[in-house]
Amino acid sequence: GDTCATTSSKRSTFSRQTNKTAAMKFSSLALLSALCSASAFVPASVQRKQTLLNMVAMSPPPTTSGSSTADAEEWSPQSWRKKVAKQMPVYDDIAELESATDTIASSAPLVFAGEVRTLHEQLARATQGQGFLLMGGDCAESFKEFNVDHVRDTFRVILQMALVMTFGSAMPVIKVGRMAGQFAKPRSEPDEVRDGVALPSYRGDIINSEPFDEQSRRNDPSKMVKAYHQSAQTLNILRAFSTGGYADISRLHAWNLDFVESTEEGSRYRKFASKVDESLRFMKAIGVDTGSPEFTQVDFFTAHECLLLEYEQALTRKDSTSGKWYDCSAHMLWVGERTRDLDGAHLEFTRGIHNPLGVKISDKCTPEELIRIIDTMNPKNIPGRLTIVVRMGAEKLRSNLPGLIRAVQREGKSVLWISDPVHGNTRKTENGFKTRDFEKIRAELRAFFDVHEEMGSHPGGVHLEMTGEDVTECIGGLADVTEDTLPSRYNTACDPRLNGQQALELAFLIAERMRSKVGLPPIE
Repeated sequence: GDTCATTSSKRSTFSRQTNKTAAMKFSSLALLSALCSASAFVPASVQRKQTLLNMVAMSPPPTTSGSSTADAEEWSPQSWRKKVAKQMPVYDDIAELESATDTIASSAPLVFAGEVRTLHEQLARATQGQGFLLMGGDCAESFKEFNVDHVRDTFRVILQMALVMTFGSAMPVIKVGRMAGQFAKPRSEPDEVRDGVALPSYRGDIINSEPFDEQSRRNDPSKMVKAYHQSAQTLNILRAFSTGGYADISRLHAWNLDFVESTEEGSRYRKFASKVDESLRFMKAIGVDTGSPEFTQVDFFTAHECLLLEYEQALTRKDSTSGKWYDCSAHMLWVGERTRDLDGAHLEFTRGIHNPLGVKISDKCTPEELIRIIDTMNPKNIPGRLTIVVRMGAEKLRSNLPGLIRAVQREGKSVLWISDPVHGNTRKTENGFKTRDFEKIRAELRAFFDVHEEMGSHPGGVHLEMTGEDVTECIGGLADVTEDTLPSRYNTACDPRLNGQQALELAFLIAERMRSKVGLPPIE
């Protein structure tokens, strides 16, 4: 009996060790598989792969003489002008406006159709549950804050977050920066009133300036040209960092270790980081060259809100190889909650370009309205074409999102669902600062994952207003920002942003949730 007990104990110990080794190998191989798809800003002629886009559409609608095909033929880059354009500035000098847009129209595109198609392919896979979209960056870019370090710091944090999420989900993470074009912002009121003086609202550096005086608040078309040149510089910086070795996986992991050093001994962050470390060591031990381009370069794309249509039209070009129109101001564009009217100019413009698109929806959006938006923006139901960005707050999301998902499932629509957990959680403090609570952001993300788990759908990504800098604009998290410390480094030109530490903390929390979704054991 004692011999049998000893043998059983040895078998149990061996089984546990085998299971742990197998789990580590699986995590390592999953990380390897997810990372090996990287080819940042590589020309389309290099490393092209089979894609879901070759399927063309999930269920193409029948074409008739009066169908959407005829509607598409009527589209042109300027057809939006026949519609009502909300949130657009009024310029007082038309000749000055035309001069600015002509300058941009005769300048080089900021991005190229091949790059856009690469992003579309990755998003198409994500709609099938084979990827996760991470979008992050400034609320609004500014001319004053622009420098190489600012771009680098945000780029670095997005890559750090992506590494953690890749390990957590065992799937590729698509990295998109709210950068190189995120200048314009919608406003609740066209004018701002101070001490009885009314001036046009500040709408972002691409339109006017923040100081409250008549000259600064004038809508100045020349700012579009300045924004174009800053965007070109930003893209050059991103291309250099994404292909020049700065994105080396070992360096990213070392930066993440710097973060976990600030957490408590034995915290889940430290345990998670140690598992990533084990995976990297395992890959090196079996002969994987982690110094190869697959581990030192990344795909990185840009996106911004499609708001200032004069600027977007000036950068819309016809691709010489496909004959399709692309908005070459960014790889991806989204339409905001305030401009997504079905008969509005913004949906009219975006329906004709072939960039991947997003649309933001709140609890105000009904299932019927959402289906009509999808039919307008993606009439052929092409996978990867449309991303639904959900911004509601945790409680409203739990009550409203299931009906929206149910309608999309019933109609067989191909969309990517992602969460924007920051916009629905903005408030003002007693001392007048706009802020967001980390715990409420976390609660909305938890609700987003819970609902998708209940509905059997794919929680496909997250959209965050964040910066790599050590700002104090959002309250809570391990960064321990409080209402009292908000003023110390409150630098935003618009809405409050998560700082680098808060953003990375969210990445660890998301990664833990994604592990359970894909059937991986929790980090212990």
